[in-house]
Amino acid sequence: MGLSIPAILRRLTAIAVFAAVSAFAQTPPATTIVEPPAPLLPTTDKLALPTPEFAVPDDSAQTQTILKEDGLVRTEARVALTPTASQPASGGWVRAYQFIDATGATSAYTYFRQGGRPDRDHPVNATQVQNGDGEVVFLSGVNVVRAKLKLYPESATVLLAQVATGLPKVSGRKALTPLLPTMFPADVSGTKPDLTTLRYSLGPVAYQTMGGQLPPELLGWDKSAEVATAAYSGRSGKGTLTLLIYPTPQVAADRSRAIEQAINARGPATLGTVKLRRVGPLLSLTSGAFAPDQAQKLVEAVHLNEVVTFDQKMPLEFHAEVKKTATLLEEILIFTGILTIAAFVIGIFLGGARAGWRVLHGKPAASEPEFLTINLRDKPKALFTPKAPPTA
Repeated sequence: MGLSIPAILRRLTAIAVFAAVSAFAQTPPATTIVEPPAPLLPTTDKLALPTPEFAVPDDSAQTQTILKEDGLVRTEARVALTPTASQPASGGWVRAYQFIDATGATSAYTYFRQGGRPDRDHPVNATQVQNGDGEVVFLSGVNVVRAKLKLYPESATVLLAQVATGLPKVSGRKALTPLLPTMFPADVSGTKPDLTTLRYSLGPVAYQTMGGQLPPELLGWDKSAEVATAAYSGRSGKGTLTLLIYPTPQVAADRSRAIEQAINARGPATLGTVKLRRVGPLLSLTSGAFAPDQAQKLVEAVHLNEVVTFDQKMPLEFHAEVKKTATLLEEILIFTGILTIAAFVIGIFLGGARAGWRVLHGKPAASEPEFLTINLRDKPKALFTPKAPPTA
């Protein structure tokens, strides 16, 4: 029995679909090659990978938790080698940390510096400090470097400069440094800060480890809180200024009430002289041996420097369109008024000139009958004379 044309077409379509599916199933899946990131630290004749013989101390569990709060991406360590007559010997170690952005790197830097003093003898950059145990720490963009070297100062400087040059560089929003550590007032009525004690925290463990005095659970870390502390010295003694910033003023107001209730329940005397002030999303709090007037002036000296940055064109707001429309209407009215005044001035000038000309020629200035009047008294003349009808 023969097949109809529609049946033949259906069979041909089914065969084509089956062939296409079979060919797709036999095609091997595409392979995606992911290039590994460049190493944080180079491997040279002066920097070698750690070995059991030349080991680098690991970070403690507490330090690892703090680095996780700060957004650690990766870390690498190298052993500094010192050439000798027989074989290289360990000259210390270098460890680098890379974070998501400069905010996390700044927090980790204030944790690692431990109140270290600026290293002005052989600095790699302005952030380099030297701790009491000889460890060098410096900040470079989204990276933090720690080093404990047993080399000559000049050799150590050259080595750290090479390390700083090879660190990953970022741009855009990730490279923006946090504003909160820059909001501490410099000198208020003789109360001066010790910026070597500045600590910047992005999580409860870092805040508590770096000497935070408020209960960490009240600060709203789940709401992207940022906290910075610094020690101040005045005529009545030393104290601490704590700055907290939140994404919105509403969150800051809620945390301000919670902190105030906790301080009142705990007893303000346990924290010394306490003054709390809120400016938008920013909170400032004093504690320690401040005089009451000093503490009040200190919190009032903290100002919020609002900086708006954007990398895309922002849409026009409604009030901007209304303002443009009002400006256009105002310009139209002004232009119309100018034209009206000009018409009056031109009319008066031309009319006065004409009237003066008529007076000079002995004619009345205000009338001109032959020009201004229309004679409607005379009967109009017929345009044609109708003919009489013919008589029979």
